[in-house]
Amino acid sequence: MPTGLTQDAGWQIGVSRTLPHPVEAVWEFVSGPDGIALWLGAGAVLTPERGAPYRTADGVTGEVRGYRTADRIRVTHGTTTVQIALSPAADGARTTLRLHQEHLASAEERERRRAHWQHVMDQVAAALERR
Repeated sequence: MPTGLTQDAGWQIGVSRTLPHPVEAVWEFVSGPDGIALWLGAGAVLTPERGAPYRTADGVTGEVRGYRTADRIRVTHGTTTVQIALSPAADGARTTLRLHQEHLASAEERERRRAHWQHVMDQVAAALERR
């Protein structure tokens, strides 16, 4: 099977980065309005309840599938599923941030989304540095 293709979730992509910030600081940003706008889309407001709907300014709709404070958020996003997850480093001063998207249509879409998520990760890192 080609890289990125799974039997259950179709084409998927994951991007991760270790950031020099504690989980609390990363969570506060990625679960707040500015962070959600970066990774999910402008205008999206998430209610931390399973099944809660949302809509972005671009018209993409979805619903919350999972929300565990300071750990992960999983949502549908159009026809795909997006998850953002945090893992603290042993020293507590750094956090690994993971962005994952599944149910992509093709290998080409997977590569487009990889570039997108890498750009999002750059934006999150820059925003945290400015705080």
